[in-house]
Amino acid sequence: MFSLQFPIPIDNLPITPPPKFLLSGCALPKPYEFKRRRLGNLRVRAADVAAPAAEEAALPGGLQKEFLPRHVAVIMDGNVRWARAMNMADSKGHDAGVRSLREMVDLCLEWDIPVLSVFAFSYDNWLRSKREVEFLMFLFERVLKSEMEKSSRKGIRLSVIGDLSLLPKSLQNLINEAVERTKSNTKLQLIVAASYSGRYDVVQACRNLARKVKNDEIQVEDINDDLIEQELETKCTHIPHPDLLIRTSGELRISNFLLWQSAYTEFFFSETLWPDFRKDDFVEALLSYQTRQRRYGGRQS
Repeated sequence: MFSLQFPIPIDNLPITPPPKFLLSGCALPKPYEFKRRRLGNLRVRAADVAAPAAEEAALPGGLQKEFLPRHVAVIMDGNVRWARAMNMADSKGHDAGVRSLREMVDLCLEWDIPVLSVFAFSYDNWLRSKREVEFLMFLFERVLKSEMEKSSRKGIRLSVIGDLSLLPKSLQNLINEAVERTKSNTKLQLIVAASYSGRYDVVQACRNLARKVKNDEIQVEDINDDLIEQELETKCTHIPHPDLLIRTSGELRISNFLLWQSAYTEFFFSETLWPDFRKDDFVEALLSYQTRQRRYGGRQS
């Protein structure tokens, strides 16, 4: 598989980013804690010693746990092209895409990647045919119904961002139920962007701040990066900036997805169509990410 990766990989030497672009409290997953157990003569259980090695062994070869991204974003592209290449109905491509999403969610859970954001339906996708839009709304509702209980048991917290007022009322109600039901889960936060526009996300944040200025809640001089981020849709997470953004199907653009939040995101563009995107493809993207030198505008001394 051919892939384009930006920038050209070099040593991954972590550098502290500017504080304004990261929210406080974005803690990494807790490392394994070594605990001594009393078994008669103060012996340490073999399981306690083996646990870190077992955890490390769960990662595919080459991946380093300390350099895994905390937030992965995915533009899931290529469903219809996949279906047509297979001489199937377009809807079958979207069905196959759901299977790829399930696998990626499970891999993030397995590898302790705490936030996964997926671009499920763009605001601009409302321009597609009525038949396709209706099927996508039906599919969204069907998946929520079938996965809600399982996701809750796995510790997944669901968040949905975008202009949800445009979605069918039954789907809005189901989203509200799923978000409420999973809000206390902490293993993985799955952020689904539906009817979402990165440009409008920034616009609505500016409007909210303008109202606060008008109502004398804040002064114009108070407006900074932090205040803007508090008004963005991604205020639902403590890790709003994707470390890695993956786009499938060979397209080399981010299509109005998380524009503000991706200021310092590393990109990985894969030729693989989303329904064919599997563990090996995800590992390739993560390996590429781990070779990047993230300078955040600074320079390595």
